[in-house]
Amino acid sequence: MPEHASEQTQAAVLLRRRRLVDTTALTPPVRRSAWQWLRRPLTIQAGLSALQADLIQRGFLLSVGLYRYCASLSAPALAGFGGRLLDLLDAESGHNAEHVPLFRGFPESVPGNTETFYVNRVFARLLQEPEQPCVLCGDTKSVHAVSPCAHLVCRTCWDGSELSACPLCLRRIDPLDPFLKPSFHEVQPAHVRSDRLRLLSLAQSATTRTTVHDLLVRRSPLSAVDRADLQVLLSGADPSWLPDDIPVRETRALVIAHFLADHPDLIDRAGTATDVLRVLHALMDADPGLRTPPARRKSLPRATRRLVLARLDRLPAEHLVEDMLRHERAWKRMAENLHPFEFATRHPVAALAFAILRRTDLDLGTAAGRAVLGEASQHPFVRLEGKRLATSTFASRVEGALADGRPGHALDLLRQRPGELVRRLVQLARALPPDQHGALVDALATAVSDVSPVVITAAIGQVRTPPGDLRLFFPRGGTARIWTSVDEREPLPADTASALTDVLVGEMLRRATALPRLRRVFLDEELARLAAPGSERNASSTLRRMTRGSAVPIPPDELLRLFLHWVEPSGRRVDLDLSVAVFDEEWAFVGLCDYTRLRFDQDALVHSGDLTSAPAPGGSTEFVDLDLGAVRRVGGRYVLPVVFSYNDVPFDELERGFVGVMRQPTGLFDPAAVDERFDLAGPAKILLPFGVDLHTKELRWYDVNLGAAGYGHNIARYGGHIALMAATLEDVHGSGDRVSLWEVCCWHAAARSDEVVVRCADGSVVGYVRDPAEDPAAFARRLTARLEPDRPWDEDAANRSDFAAVLTGNITPRHGAQVYALHPHLLDSAAHTLIDAPQLLSALAPDTRAHAPLPT
Repeated sequence: MPEHASEQTQAAVLLRRRRLVDTTALTPPVRRSAWQWLRRPLTIQAGLSALQADLIQRGFLLSVGLYRYCASLSAPALAGFGGRLLDLLDAESGHNAEHVPLFRGFPESVPGNTETFYVNRVFARLLQEPEQPCVLCGDTKSVHAVSPCAHLVCRTCWDGSELSACPLCLRRIDPLDPFLKPSFHEVQPAHVRSDRLRLLSLAQSATTRTTVHDLLVRRSPLSAVDRADLQVLLSGADPSWLPDDIPVRETRALVIAHFLADHPDLIDRAGTATDVLRVLHALMDADPGLRTPPARRKSLPRATRRLVLARLDRLPAEHLVEDMLRHERAWKRMAENLHPFEFATRHPVAALAFAILRRTDLDLGTAAGRAVLGEASQHPFVRLEGKRLATSTFASRVEGALADGRPGHALDLLRQRPGELVRRLVQLARALPPDQHGALVDALATAVSDVSPVVITAAIGQVRTPPGDLRLFFPRGGTARIWTSVDEREPLPADTASALTDVLVGEMLRRATALPRLRRVFLDEELARLAAPGSERNASSTLRRMTRGSAVPIPPDELLRLFLHWVEPSGRRVDLDLSVAVFDEEWAFVGLCDYTRLRFDQDALVHSGDLTSAPAPGGSTEFVDLDLGAVRRVGGRYVLPVVFSYNDVPFDELERGFVGVMRQPTGLFDPAAVDERFDLAGPAKILLPFGVDLHTKELRWYDVNLGAAGYGHNIARYGGHIALMAATLEDVHGSGDRVSLWEVCCWHAAARSDEVVVRCADGSVVGYVRDPAEDPAAFARRLTARLEPDRPWDEDAANRSDFAAVLTGNITPRHGAQVYALHPHLLDSAAHTLIDAPQLLSALAPDTRAHAPLPT
């Protein structure tokens, strides 16, 4: 996956997101000659065979349509097309990088005694003198300096065919240095398991537009990689592609900023002052989520400044002032670019808001001062204090009512803001006396019809999560650093929690009922492991795009290979470390595998060796092999891989960097076995990508960064903090209180179909049939709780289903069926409508007529 948006192309985005091949972009313009047509039967067949072999080694197959297209090309065109396609796939998995570990014979050549290896390095580095015998073996002719570190290395004690760096400082050395000798350890993959093969399909002319539409109508904030993809896809778009409503404000700001120069009327889509601020951030290439300020404020053209101020001037004054005070510091910085008082007589409402925001002393001797004061006199919410204007905001009134012990008044205020009421639902339920809980339920029933499905699913999880354990906090920052604290809140009364949950779930079912009917639905019970999609603002760039907290099943004796690759910037050394910590079922420390211990329990964990620099262009790679069965035998339950920036360099200063996991790899780096890959990005210095629970046989995605300061970051220093974070994540996401993707699919199934087939975790297939007297809510409860089914069923039920949602796409749905599959494998997007998890939730938007709920 390319590290920078500027390096991406539309073809790369479509291939990574949808496994669709844009043949127009990837096929070079090669003219066919008569000679090529004479040779065509032989060269094309050989070229196709070679391309398919290369694709299979990467875990891919050509669909029928794509195969026919390739067969229609000339030999030179096929060669160019195949080369470009393979380059994109290699960049996505990380196979395009040079993966050379410290011990090139990894895992067999990794020393069993890390202490002896360390002592020999220290002795040789401190005591070895030029033109003197080796301090370890006494050889008088084998000690020579290596380049560029100039350390004196004995060729007898240190094997240049086994090592890829200086054995004393572990830094990369010149590839042409005589110390390095050819290695014969690397073995290329010889066989790819059939269950790892994924299908590549032919992109259609409308594919790009459909992908843009799917991103624009999504109801949850996009991740950084999704925003970058959207900007790439918009490069060939025009405003006619835009839906009537773009529900996520950050996404809307990106679109407005992209088209604003040629289509200034789009500024009217910015409905609030905060929307306008997001557009300004996007224009300055900053975060439209407003988590971080622009690195450098660009000077805006006068026409753009007037356009922005005119839009602010048309907003209701009270909402404008309140919105700007919500982001006070950001607006004060933007005022230096906008010069609002320069246009005060033309846009007095905007000037009034900035005067309140900046606490400006009004000068009635100027036209701007008189215009602002005249505008202020028309609004009762503004008061004059000396020479300055002041006001009170809606949020301050709500907080004041709660702080003063007037929760009923706070509820009355929040009735005006449905989304805010749902977000504060649990806070209100705890603040209100029991005799007012009925009023809260009634207020919720009125408000919930206008609220985003992402907000509703978050509220459901909060309502039914009992206090008593640890709480998680994900602050709005440049990176997703998390904090925990003990949950000391009082539990909600059971009847109140049940009533609130019924209202929220009932609204989701009502919205699903308005969607097109389905004759039969096929669901996979394993979807209960996946969390419902939510905000993805801080999500890392990954292959699977799963929501944080989701889990996937793994065999208990599986071999996993972790990999870390990075390239340091010119002139600065970066030492990253791939480490693994093992804890027992009580989160007591069991052991580790990192640069201080290259082997844990012989072969249970094996580290490929610590590289302490990663100069361009090759960079450095570290591996760790995990034998999960062996780890279980020594009392380990939780296995936590961690990436540390040992010398405190933030990840966003790397030229490139990523970490990932392979399952049962063949060869050192097997692209077909890559199960997930995280890009290293942002100002973080410690990444906890996932954790493995050997008892539940799950691999759970954490994707969190831990705070770090100082130098020398490693497990010995942060082991307790890592265990606390992982334990909290397991408690929160493993309890089953949060809304899962299984529940979202059950809402669709219960509201839209009378016949639902479920594939159970043990492989059996059962059916649920809705009784004519059974309402959708009761049917949904039966499905969600997986109560006693109505009858057994056969596996081929998926073949006759209109809609299927599964963990693994090892099914053959009927032609044209809508399918969600975390691992699509051989599902063909040309024969089926493949959808992602956010689309399942976006379909349950408040007004489904304004947004195409699911592709058809």
